[in-house]
Amino acid sequence: MHYLTQPPWLSLRFLAVWLRNLRVWRKLMIPSLLGNFGEPVLYLLALGYGLGQLVGEIEGMTYMVFLGSGIICSSAMTGATFEALYSAYTRLTMQQTWAAMLAAPMNVDDIVLGEIVWAATKALINSTAILIVAASLGLVADLRALLVLPVIGLAGLCFAAIAMIVTAISKSYDFFLYYFTLVLTPMLLLSGVFFPLESLPGAVSAGAMFLPLAHVVLLVRPLMTGGVPDAAMLHLLVIASYAVSAYWIATALARRRLIR
Repeated sequence: MHYLTQPPWLSLRFLAVWLRNLRVWRKLMIPSLLGNFGEPVLYLLALGYGLGQLVGEIEGMTYMVFLGSGIICSSAMTGATFEALYSAYTRLTMQQTWAAMLAAPMNVDDIVLGEIVWAATKALINSTAILIVAASLGLVADLRALLVLPVIGLAGLCFAAIAMIVTAISKSYDFFLYYFTLVLTPMLLLSGVFFPLESLPGAVSAGAMFLPLAHVVLLVRPLMTGGVPDAAMLHLLVIASYAVSAYWIATALARRRLIR
């Protein structure tokens, strides 16, 4: 049982997994982009223009600007999550792609890391597209918004690693509903994506600071609106800690599932 406690073994072999997934995705690139990119943009336009007329300004900015930064963060979370859940689980169980990879000079650690990095890449692609749309709508203050991209990359690793834990223990696609209902949806609603954290009750607002998405929003929103994030290193540390811890746990659980 030592493989459950030993740290993940890092190797550049994970790049082969990443490249394999990239080549497959290129064949379905257009419908994939439309699906992952269309819904967040629809939320941005519908809520931004609709509720924006009623809400007015929030924290010194229009609701459209406020929402735009939140949608980019939520898109990174959902993009990484869907890829690390549904797509990775399909490769693990239905297609038996992981089993085929293990027949090559590759181990479970390489596969898990490759899947996580690929899911983070998908999140970065989706959020970059939305950032371009936000800039075209005048929702970006200046070039500091480019610093959003490395933050989104780190956030993608974080949410992909958390989702990979669920994938490693799931027995069917239905199990994912527990994660969406009990974890993802509350985090989406309580992390400052749609309304300020300050508008929540004190205890709820304080509890939201234990959620990684809240720290992503607190980094991204100032960068998009011409400001400087407060306590940036603390936010980055929280996100990175979630990513590393979840990767370790996901790797251990995947070993338990695949190594008998």
